[in-house]
Amino acid sequence: MNDELMVKRLGALAHPVRLAIVRALVRAGPAGLPAGKLGKSLGIAPSALTFHLQKLAHVGLVSSRREGQFMIYTAAFSDLLDLADGLVGACCADTPEACGPRCPSARR
Repeated sequence: MNDELMVKRLGALAHPVRLAIVRALVRAGPAGLPAGKLGKSLGIAPSALTFHLQKLAHVGLVSSRREGQFMIYTAAFSDLLDLADGLVGACCADTPEACGPRCPSARR
């Protein structure tokens, strides 16, 4: 992932509502959540939810699909994992020591 895209994605996540949306969608798994249920569970008005989901979709962190009359939103797991890997994936790359028990390099 290039730095420009990483900055855009981190910027989209740098809002408490959008971070809460992504966390809720991650917890929902690949099945995702209908917009109404997502908004209700987070206490977000439909218009505000739409605004924040559009911001997240624009940078590729969420996707949507229509099921009948419902819009179902899902976390873009691959892109979220790429983002995390871009931040910590090179952990300890220049040293032979692991940087702790959660070091991504130690698990490879």
